[in-house]
Amino acid sequence: MEPAEKQKQLSVLLVDDDVELCCMMKEFLAKAGHHLDSAHNGRDGLDRAINGGYDLMILDVMLPVFDGFTVLQQLRRRKDLPVIMLTARVQQQDRITGLNTGADDYLPKPFDPDELLARMRAVLRRSDAANWKDSAVVTIGDVQVNPTTREAWVAGATVELTALEFDLLEMLMRSAGRVVSRDEITQALFEREATPYDRFLDVHVSHLRKKLEGGRKLIRAVRGVGYVFTGAN
Repeated sequence: MEPAEKQKQLSVLLVDDDVELCCMMKEFLAKAGHHLDSAHNGRDGLDRAINGGYDLMILDVMLPVFDGFTVLQQLRRRKDLPVIMLTARVQQQDRITGLNTGADDYLPKPFDPDELLARMRAVLRRSDAANWKDSAVVTIGDVQVNPTTREAWVAGATVELTALEFDLLEMLMRSAGRVVSRDEITQALFEREATPYDRFLDVHVSHLRKKLEGGRKLIRAVRGVGYVFTGAN
């Protein structure tokens, strides 16, 4: 673990009905120099997420009152707060549902607290736009991204992207014409290795294509390798 004094203090909200887990994570994150509040049902968690000044929310799927999917869906209508979902369920479809609803990452239970902390930092680095030092506007065809303002346009019209979708688009556009491997994307954006059954990247690429393409093929999948931004009309 990195020394706490080198890290920005984070304010984290954990929404989980496991009180013992919440206490354990509060102590763990305090040792890492961060502050954690907890809520034990979906309704209270949603209220705190909307009205609190948190840097990130850790959200369990199985919750009383509102489940995690409902909380995330309602949150995304009001606020762009980074969210990592926790799930004890083994079905991949539950994870895909979370990603489709707007989760930035997910972690199955039981989890290693050090891995959760690493994923928190990775999600927040993406959210803070720290992956790219070059601030120049990138233009390919009628698609533009501005790394400074975190804005994207297609044919002059603004496209609303999540922080992760923006970083993914920027990475692909900066490598336009070259196939960017799944391993390369996963390592750069998620700071972990890709796995053969991980649908995380596929879901976000699918979202990005729906928002950008309008019947065109701007991002092409290369089976078994990765993705390439073609910029084709």
